[in-house]
Amino acid sequence: MRNTAKITTAVLAAGALTLGLTACGSDKDSAGSSSDYSGPLVVAASPTPHAEILNYVKDNLAKKAGLDLEVKEFQDYIVPNTATEDGSVDANYFQNQPYLDDFNKKRGTHIVPVVTVHLEPLGLYSHKVKSVDALKSGATVAVPNDAVNEARSLKLLAANGLITLKDGAGNEATPQDIAKNPKNLKFKEVEAAQTARSLDDVDAAVINGNYAISADIKPAKDALVLESAKNSPYGNFLAVKEGNEKDPRVKKLAGLLTSPEVKKFIEDKYDGSVIASF
Repeated sequence: MRNTAKITTAVLAAGALTLGLTACGSDKDSAGSSSDYSGPLVVAASPTPHAEILNYVKDNLAKKAGLDLEVKEFQDYIVPNTATEDGSVDANYFQNQPYLDDFNKKRGTHIVPVVTVHLEPLGLYSHKVKSVDALKSGATVAVPNDAVNEARSLKLLAANGLITLKDGAGNEATPQDIAKNPKNLKFKEVEAAQTARSLDDVDAAVINGNYAISADIKPAKDALVLESAKNSPYGNFLAVKEGNEKDPRVKKLAGLLTSPEVKKFIEDKYDGSVIASF
């Protein structure tokens, strides 16, 4: 993954995680090696919408289901998986399948999906223009710098006629895979969490749905173009280390996350900016 420049941030976050989770992780060597499913289920999540959805479950559904749920929030896309791998947390909720496949391959982790909950459509946003047609020649577009989300961003631009990708460009496509660029767009690769903050410094930015919502951007209303939810491989899911899929606490949470109550919560709170996948 091309986030190596952000290792310091990840290490600091991992250090904070270790301090905060010593008590809950001390009884097991790793998530995959423990059969002790007592105690709270600790889930790492991005703040919006993942932690919000989990906290709705915690506050409204978990007690009745006999689930003790603890939610840990993280801003980055690395520590939730590494913490799940080493057993510091029991599960995570923040990612999609192409991202996880890439992460497991490059990091040697063994994270697996449990249940898909929602889709956050990726969007192109701007503080400087009102439409994609208004983007001038040579305009700078910020895109996430991790492999999967950058490729996803380029596919969004291609689907809306801004660029053409080379045949065979897949889930690791980069600007080098652009075959045609009629507006001569320039690309600024930044950490996904920084794309919304870059809007004042670039002509447009492709922003993940959760970071758009966190920045008080309404994807369904504010995006110049928005990713289609139809047949999307980018649904976000609850995930665990391989071997922990049968944890009864995980099964309870999976059921609650795909309940009618959660579907209504997503529809009411996010108004189309987050879409239930069940």
